[in-house]
Amino acid sequence: MSSSVAPAAPLSRRTVLVVDDSALMRTVLRDVINEMREFEVVGTASDGREALDYVRSLKPDIVTLDVEMPNLGGLETLERIMREAPRPVVMLSGAETSGAVDLTLRALELGAVDFVRKQGGPNSRPVTGIAERLRTALLAAAAANIGAVARRTPRFVPAIREADPDAAGAVARAVVAIASSTGGPRALAEVIGGFPADLDAAVLIVQHMPRGFTAGLARRLAQLTPLEVREARDGDLVSPGRVYVAPGGAHMKLVGSAGVGGAHIALDDGPTVWGVKPAADPLFVTVAREFGDACVGVVLTGMGRDGALGLSAIREAGGGAVVQDEESSAVYGMPREALALAGADRVVPPAGVAAAVVDLLARERVAR
Repeated sequence: MSSSVAPAAPLSRRTVLVVDDSALMRTVLRDVINEMREFEVVGTASDGREALDYVRSLKPDIVTLDVEMPNLGGLETLERIMREAPRPVVMLSGAETSGAVDLTLRALELGAVDFVRKQGGPNSRPVTGIAERLRTALLAAAAANIGAVARRTPRFVPAIREADPDAAGAVARAVVAIASSTGGPRALAEVIGGFPADLDAAVLIVQHMPRGFTAGLARRLAQLTPLEVREARDGDLVSPGRVYVAPGGAHMKLVGSAGVGGAHIALDDGPTVWGVKPAADPLFVTVAREFGDACVGVVLTGMGRDGALGLSAIREAGGGAVVQDEESSAVYGMPREALALAGADRVVPPAGVAAAVVDLLARERVAR
């Protein structure tokens, strides 16, 4: 039998269903999870159909789900779970091809709370380090707001983008800095999709995501907006109407100012901040320093407190602040901490962020 059911877990531990077509991977994941004091595996399944049966019978608190599986694949299984029996799902991603990255990002858009890179081939044991990353993802899943997670993200019609010959070399006079983590890709899709084509500001995004996935995130966001979206590069001039995504494994900061010469992106390979890299606080602090009241900070859904100190710096510099509301947040950690420390000019769901940002930028220009 390719699947198994374990005895019921103690009530104090969250139950997990492990779904993977590799018998070795199921064993590894089961052993790793059962060593965690917060979680216990109540069953394993080898494909999507078995997974759906066990979701109905075992009613696990959380599901870990392989992205790529035969028969009923990971995305199809995820869609069925979110439609029929919504619960937090953590995706397991193996290959790092652009196609596999796009599948993982699509899973996050469909409602998966987080993903964990397997870091090993299908027939090899994952390298040391997956345990802590998996525990972090499971903790995020345990804290997830299932109402927000299960809510379907509106589909956007792919934008038609026309090259703007005047954009190259233009200097941004205002900046929007965005922080997001768990649940962020879905929220970012709504936020970026809502910005107008004539946005007279640069947009800088820090999404907690490992190296190899942020370029894919930029590609997907580019399909939703007439603005140009790219993974940031060291030395990039910060130009209006462009969206820059911080690359995984590096902090993104600004050097220079909104004056003559403009601000440029500086990538920093320093230590993690709040346990992540990229982190939003280093960006927000430099945005506040270089742009003062000509900036808006946005803190979206996520675990932890990254972005709170940075948003406080932006407000102290005279900039605006937008925080995602609790009801729409997949995990209300970062927004709650930001609101408690810095306050906000607007508290809105993702669909309202773009309008709030545009309004705050307009008010700041009038005030100046």
